[in-house]
Amino acid sequence: MGEDNPSVRYFILRDVLDKGEDDLDVEKSRKAIMQVGAVPKILSKQKSGGYWEVPENFYFGKYEGTVWQLMVLAELEADPDDERVKSACEFILEYSQDRESGGFSHMSSSSGGGAHGKLLPCLTGNMVWSLIKLGYLKDVRVQKGIDWIVKYQRFDDGVKEGASGWPYDEHERCWGRHSCHMGAVKALKALVEVPADERSEDLQRTIRKGTEYFLLHHVYKRSHDLTRVSKREWLQFGFPLMWNTDVLEILGILTKLGCRDGRMQEAVDLVVSKQDGLGRWKLERSFNGRLQVNIEQKGKPSKWVTLNALRVLKGFCIEPREN
Repeated sequence: MGEDNPSVRYFILRDVLDKGEDDLDVEKSRKAIMQVGAVPKILSKQKSGGYWEVPENFYFGKYEGTVWQLMVLAELEADPDDERVKSACEFILEYSQDRESGGFSHMSSSSGGGAHGKLLPCLTGNMVWSLIKLGYLKDVRVQKGIDWIVKYQRFDDGVKEGASGWPYDEHERCWGRHSCHMGAVKALKALVEVPADERSEDLQRTIRKGTEYFLLHHVYKRSHDLTRVSKREWLQFGFPLMWNTDVLEILGILTKLGCRDGRMQEAVDLVVSKQDGLGRWKLERSFNGRLQVNIEQKGKPSKWVTLNALRVLKGFCIEPREN
């Protein structure tokens, strides 16, 4: 598996090979995440206030600002007990979260917190997911973010008029008659991180709605014409995905929920078809050149994409092809 990417090594041992957290190799790999590879490089560029680059450009500094670093650190399983990681989490909670509603904004308010009229569903999902991954599940502010998703996130399919009022009137393309696919993905991704035994009835109901929404779309199709792909770029696998999504991410969420619905089959077949002769998957999309630290090489076999593909196939109960 290689020692140069301890995050992938850790996840392979834990999620694919079913090694426990007390396994010596698992412990070694998790410790190495903070010592080798992308995580220490990203943290070395952090400013003393917990942010990267210009503080007020935490979102629009794509993709070197604080929002994006928090997401990558969460993806790479950075240590929640590290003070630099905590500082980044606190910065986002202080400057991006709307203190009134709990959602996350792409701009700060002059009165403190995130701007009430600038909330984004995809950003809220990404920040709640990242903060949970980085140890903030029990924090009342993150609980408020979870509640925001449960209360406001829509999974509308263009059949009837979209919701009106705040926050729906603020960003038509995020809501409208048909919910933004990315916002729906990131919201469901965040809620799935809440342990099953800690999910309220309302949260479970939201998860069921989100799950059915993606099954209705056969993961990546247009629900009203299943012969058409929603967006061709979702067929290309990438890492990290930031605000965007792809077939692998959606399947990863569904299989984490234990979903093995027949409407997922075409998407699973697509994943299988992309495996090369050595059992690997390529990095087909990348934000490299715009990140604090480049991650892998576009067009080359990818440990991250391969990891995510193996997770999906295992979750869908399909054995990887033998070579």
